[in-house]
Amino acid sequence: MISTAIRVARVGSAAELAAAVLMMLGYPGLMAAALVPSAPAFAAAAAVTYLADLYLHRKGSRLIGLLSKVRAGLSTRFLVRELLLILLLARLDLSQEPVFYAAIACFTVFFGLQAPHGALITLIDKRRQMPVVTRNVDLASRLAIPDAPPRLLLSRATVKMLHLDLAAVVGLLVCAFSDSGSGSVTVLPGYVGIAVTLGLGALYVLALVPHLRAKRLPPKAGKVLGTVSAWLREYRPQTVLYFSGSDDSAYQVNMWLETLEQMEARPLVILRERVILERMAPTSVPVICVPGGVHLMNMDLSMVRVALYCANVGKNIHLLRVPTMKHVFIGHGDSDKVASVNPFSKVYDEVWTAGRAGRDRYAIADVGIRDEDIVEVGRPQLAPILASDGIPTDPRGGAADGHCPTILYAPTWEGWDDSPGNTSLLLAGENIVRRLVEAEPPVRVVYKPHPFTGMRNAKAGAAHRRIIALIKKAAAQRAADSRFTADPAAQAQAKAELTRLKARLDGLSLAFDERADEAVTSRDGIVDLRKHQEAARLRAAWNEAYWRSFPSFEHRVVAGAEPRLYDCFNASEAMVSDISSVVSDFIASGKPYAVTDSAELGTEEFKRQNTAVRAAVILGNGAAELDQLLDAVRDPAGDPLAKDRKELKEYLLGPDEPTSLQRFDTAVADLALKAEARNVGLGSLAGAAVGGADGPPDDEAELAKGVTTA
Repeated sequence: MISTAIRVARVGSAAELAAAVLMMLGYPGLMAAALVPSAPAFAAAAAVTYLADLYLHRKGSRLIGLLSKVRAGLSTRFLVRELLLILLLARLDLSQEPVFYAAIACFTVFFGLQAPHGALITLIDKRRQMPVVTRNVDLASRLAIPDAPPRLLLSRATVKMLHLDLAAVVGLLVCAFSDSGSGSVTVLPGYVGIAVTLGLGALYVLALVPHLRAKRLPPKAGKVLGTVSAWLREYRPQTVLYFSGSDDSAYQVNMWLETLEQMEARPLVILRERVILERMAPTSVPVICVPGGVHLMNMDLSMVRVALYCANVGKNIHLLRVPTMKHVFIGHGDSDKVASVNPFSKVYDEVWTAGRAGRDRYAIADVGIRDEDIVEVGRPQLAPILASDGIPTDPRGGAADGHCPTILYAPTWEGWDDSPGNTSLLLAGENIVRRLVEAEPPVRVVYKPHPFTGMRNAKAGAAHRRIIALIKKAAAQRAADSRFTADPAAQAQAKAELTRLKARLDGLSLAFDERADEAVTSRDGIVDLRKHQEAARLRAAWNEAYWRSFPSFEHRVVAGAEPRLYDCFNASEAMVSDISSVVSDFIASGKPYAVTDSAELGTEEFKRQNTAVRAAVILGNGAAELDQLLDAVRDPAGDPLAKDRKELKEYLLGPDEPTSLQRFDTAVADLALKAEARNVGLGSLAGAAVGGADGPPDDEAELAKGVTTA
């Protein structure tokens, strides 16, 4: 029962739930109206069911799927409504009228049309599906891929087809209304509605047929795969980022895209699920999605020397079997979680960690990873985080030559269980924010909650809303405080700039046409590098303008995707958070930070269990220790944890010089040389076995293919 309640809570908004309830209540209403009989009541109930159904489909509500699971699917709902309309006509003594039998024939034929319609939609979708889907791969000049069928025909096709019964339903209801108390029946609207429904249904089916002709379909799998392999031999990728995962794990590959764009070796991304490609961030790196394992194993990757894996999943075996490249686990974060010492990591040639902490973690876990196979490369993704300059912030707040120190409060969400250590929101959140907004000398609070906050636990959602109210009240009080002075003209100018930049970003959208299918997006899916770089510049300008668009002393709630978490790091002098990757990333800034021990483990045990808090101010649920954090912000020279933070940063992330990207590039280059050396050895062995004294074959690519498929 509890799991069911959780699932219902996650299906969507309250409006969606209300629409679903109204729709399901509408069907008993239809039956009652048909039995009474009452044409007006039936029409009202029918309108409710139609409109609620349409609303849920337009919202893409998960409730639609749940209704199908309880045998109340879309086709069933339409059929029940039509049968109840037949019952209404019979109860109104129209069963002797020809229009009654025409209605029965209409709905019978109409539902008969659903089968060829559904079959055609399925065939078109299947035959236009590519064996591989690409981005930033030039297929347009190599393959003749025709345009997709009109989106009008394929988008929500089943919903559109079933709604064609509306003409017949309305026409027959007009007949029912005309019979109510008059003794005469107006049948013409019924016949017109029936003709429109059947005519449009037949036309819809016929309109789909031409799109199954050969010239309307992409080339067959063999030709597509051959073309992609030819492109690979021309592009000659040196490093592959390989990823497989569920639809909610796309962030794990997205976090590496900027690193790949900046690396020296020619990169390629290989994905295994189409849904990941759909959720992938825009990138200039070539991407190939290969859902089929056989297709992947037959793809020419003989020129690749290094394969990078950011998740331990079963499908990794399809690339791990290739001996001509070296395989590396790079993960999707560096933390004290058990996933960071997975014994599966033994299958890779090397495991790359951010710093010494990762190496020690494997040694302590004793899961079979050899120390010589671990390489410390830092975290290239943290490059946007600016390091602290150690200059104290003017504490006077509002002065023309200073501003309030900014303290970021970035709690994590409540998680899937009720452990008190998951989030500080429930027990400490209000205490933290109240102490910060009341601090003297004053500080500014920026509150950036986790996007999942309140999703599972209603109490966390309520605490979140109370914190927002507390911050807004404090902001209003500060705006009226004469100690703080704003510059309305400068802020108005910044807001106008935000609007202008947003419009330019929207016009520069790098997203692919929603009306195109995967064949067309593979053909046309080459990111304009100029637009890609311009979008990055505009986003940076937008972020800079955002922080100028309100006074530097104003408390702020930052919700949504923008500004990003790292931008909030850079705008803050210190942070309060919970045990999560947020803390590990903030350490790159070198700034003071506090972590809440909501489970009340005690300072020593809390630090023992969590490496990332060893240089933090540890807060109890009362948040009384916040003064230590604020003192460190106001007087960096007297900060007792400054040295500890510096040492912890190097321990977790490695040294500042050379940069993490340089270390990453060096590790790739070194491993590529090892792969080349091993391939020479493999070539010599193969040559001795195949060519005898004559040596190995001349065609290196053919040799590599032979070894790969051995």
